[in-house]
Amino acid sequence: MVNYDLVIIGGGSAGMSAAIEAYDLGIRNLVILEKNGYLGGILDQCIHNGFGLEEFKEELTGPEFMSRFAKQVNERKIPVKYGTTVTNLSKDKVITYINKEKGKVQIGASSIILATGCYERSAGAIMLGGDRPAGIYTAGQAQLYLNNYGYLVGKKVFILGSGDIGLIMARRMTLEGAKVLGVAELMPYSAGLNRNIVQCLQDYNIPLYLSTTVKTVIGKERLEKIILAKVNEKFNFIPNTEFTVECDTLLLSVGLLPNVSLIQNLPVSLSSTRGMRVNEYMEGDIPGLFSCGNVLHVHDLVDMVVKEARQAAKGAYLYLHGQLEKHENVTLCLAEEGISYLLPQVLYLDEIDEDVTFKLRVRKPYKEIYIDLIFNDQVIKSIYKNAIVPSEMEIFKIKRSLFTSNQGKLIAKVRHKNG
Repeated sequence: MVNYDLVIIGGGSAGMSAAIEAYDLGIRNLVILEKNGYLGGILDQCIHNGFGLEEFKEELTGPEFMSRFAKQVNERKIPVKYGTTVTNLSKDKVITYINKEKGKVQIGASSIILATGCYERSAGAIMLGGDRPAGIYTAGQAQLYLNNYGYLVGKKVFILGSGDIGLIMARRMTLEGAKVLGVAELMPYSAGLNRNIVQCLQDYNIPLYLSTTVKTVIGKERLEKIILAKVNEKFNFIPNTEFTVECDTLLLSVGLLPNVSLIQNLPVSLSSTRGMRVNEYMEGDIPGLFSCGNVLHVHDLVDMVVKEARQAAKGAYLYLHGQLEKHENVTLCLAEEGISYLLPQVLYLDEIDEDVTFKLRVRKPYKEIYIDLIFNDQVIKSIYKNAIVPSEMEIFKIKRSLFTSNQGKLIAKVRHKNG
C-alpha cells in the first residue's frame, strides 16, 4: 500500500489552496484526489464575477479564479488523481478510492485534509408537496446546464429560496431570455447577500416573496404550475394565503449542506454547521484529520475558503513535524444567544502564541447590537454591528493575551445595544 504524508480529498478552491500551501511549507509527498476530470469544483460553472477581491484585489469570474490556483498546482507539479472517487475513510487514515485507471485502491496517509465541499438540498430533502414532473431542478443544476452546456432549462421560471446561487440564477436566466416570475423565501428575510438582492432581483424587477413557500407542485409530464402560501413564525401555512403561479420550471435554492459522508462513521464530533468540530488549525477529534472550506461550514466568499485552507495546511505541516499535539487544557467555544455557530469550536491555548481568528454567523438579522465574546465569565471582546444578517459571515481576531488561562469556556452571544 502506498503511503503519503498528506492526502487532500477534493480539488476545489479549498483543496487546491491547501495543496499549494502545504507544498510551499515543504510537504512533498502529497496528492490531491479529485472526482472530476478537472480542478476547481463548482467554480467552473460560476461564470459571474465577484471572486478574488480579497485574494487578488481584483474582480474575477469563477473560472478565472479557479484557473489561477490550478496553474499554481501545475507549476508545483503537485500530483492529482482525476476521476477518483473516495469511497471510504478509516479512523487510522486508510483511504479507499476507485477510478477507471486502477479500479479499487487503498492508500495510507499520515495526515488528511477533507475538502469535499457541500451539496444542494433536493426536492425530496425538503419534502416538496405535490407531483414530481420534469422541470424541477436545484439552482446549481440549472447553473451547470446553462453555463457549461448552453442548455436553458425553462422559459417560465420560479425560484424557491433566496440563497446567493438562487439569486444569481434569477439574473442569469433573465439575461438568457427566460421570464423569472418571482423568488419565494421561507424566512422573513432573504438568505442572500444584499448586493445580490439588488443586482439580481431589484435591478430586473423580480418580486421577492418573504415568509412564503411552495405548498403544492402540479404537473404531469412537465411542471404546469405551483401553489404558494404564506407561513407563520412556526413555518406553518397560513390559511387563505394561497396563490398560483403558472410556470414550466421550479429552481430550488433551499440550502447547502457540508458533504460529510466520508466521516459519518468515524469517531469525530460534528458541530451545528453539520461539519466537523475543529480546533484553531482545522483539526478534528482524530489527530491528523483536518477539514476546511464548505465541507466544514458554508462560506459566502471563496476568498475566505482559501485562507481557511491555508490554515488547515499549516496544521497538517505542524502535525507531521510533531508540533501539534492534543493537550489536557481545552477551551470549548460555544455559540449561544443569537449566534448560529462559532468556529473554531475547540482551542488548545497552550500551543497558540498568535492572535486567534474566529468566524460566526447570527441566527437572524439584527440592528444595533454587540457580539460579546466571554471567556470564563469575563467579556474579553465586544464587537458593535450597526446591522448584521445570517448570510454574511463575521470574521474577527482575538489577541492571545486576552485569554487569561489556558483552559475554560469561550461563549459568543448577541447583546442588544439598549438591552
